[in-house]
Amino acid sequence: MLLAVAGGDSAAFENLYRTTSAKLFGICLRVLPQRAEAEEVLQEVFLGIWRKAGQFDATRASAMTWLSMMTRNKAIDRLRANASARAQTPIELDEIEDASTASEVAEIAQDRERINACLDELDAPRRQLVRVAFFEGASYEELAERSGNPLGTVKSWIRRSLIKLKACLER
Repeated sequence: MLLAVAGGDSAAFENLYRTTSAKLFGICLRVLPQRAEAEEVLQEVFLGIWRKAGQFDATRASAMTWLSMMTRNKAIDRLRANASARAQTPIELDEIEDASTASEVAEIAQDRERINACLDELDAPRRQLVRVAFFEGASYEELAERSGNPLGTVKSWIRRSLIKLKACLER
């Protein structure tokens, strides 16, 4: 679908929106505590998809991974731009059902189960750093300050943890 969208196919774009918007909106809601902001970010994401679909490289990531990372990054950018939103408690993963059909619910549950199983393979402190970084949008500097560890150490821990997660998810 992304190739068709890159070619300007509006029907493919509509189909892409229908099949991915619930999951991508769930990502927005996990990062942004206010629903209205999550909706705005989702709209920005789909505008970006329309403009950048040609940049998708299937050899580097799956389409859903590419879309998810684009969404997550946009949501984190919004969160960082709005300092008052950072003070609010982030929404926990288990509180959101971001699906509209039974098959989507099953797929999300399966994905969540795989991610949680892989996260459980990490040491508790590193698991917490990864969760805070990705679900609260904390920067490396914030993580170092909050954990009381040197910045370089935190960066190394996150990098190694992500490598382990990737290997686990690829099994």
